[in-house]
Amino acid sequence: MAGHSKWANIQHRKGRQDEKRGKVWTRVIREIMVAARLGGGDLAINPRLRLAVEKAKAANMPADTVKRNIDKATGNLEGVQYEEIRYEGYGIGGAAIIVDTMTDNKVRTVAEVRHAFSKYGGNMGTEGSVAFQFKKVGQLILAPGTSEDKVMEVALEAGAEDVVADEDGAIEVITAPADFEAVKNALEAAGLKPEVAEVTMRPENTIELTGEDAAKMQKLLDVLEDLDDVQDVFHNASLEQ
Repeated sequence: MAGHSKWANIQHRKGRQDEKRGKVWTRVIREIMVAARLGGGDLAINPRLRLAVEKAKAANMPADTVKRNIDKATGNLEGVQYEEIRYEGYGIGGAAIIVDTMTDNKVRTVAEVRHAFSKYGGNMGTEGSVAFQFKKVGQLILAPGTSEDKVMEVALEAGAEDVVADEDGAIEVITAPADFEAVKNALEAAGLKPEVAEVTMRPENTIELTGEDAAKMQKLLDVLEDLDDVQDVFHNASLEQ
């Protein structure tokens, strides 16, 4: 099954994350705290926390920083309480956008998200206005040049739902959220290291944007991602600039 090119968008996102290492740490710390508060501080029985700690390691966060924030979230240390809030809206050309935030001040957060949408050509929608266009899945993306046959054999055996070869040679593995960890572990055990490994909101269909429209959409996405309280931005635009 062939899919749209995602590699350029992934490299753009990774490059921006590398430039903003402090922001990445902030996001990971919030994810660790919320995961620990909701599911407890034991990594063995809290898969969401395990994934957050893996992200912390990938961002070269010191182990004592990770432990301190788990302790804060589980009540062993005093800390800020964050809540998760999702916003939905439309970008350029009617493209659907989901903005996931973690905040200790939702009045501030909604004002900042609404301002970003309105200033950069989008419209903030109501709850549920675009979420139906996405499916929550585990997503693992392997670099162009990886053996599709080997990925398919290992991933499907481990319980993946689908393996998609993108136009640029990247290979995308889709799982149910509950099967994500098992499939990721199986791929890594077979020597197949994903460039991206996350539980995400995957669009059911994409909207093609080119030229100026693609540039405007990228600007809107970049501004949303730069907001302090924003954890993730999902969209259904395929951008060709």
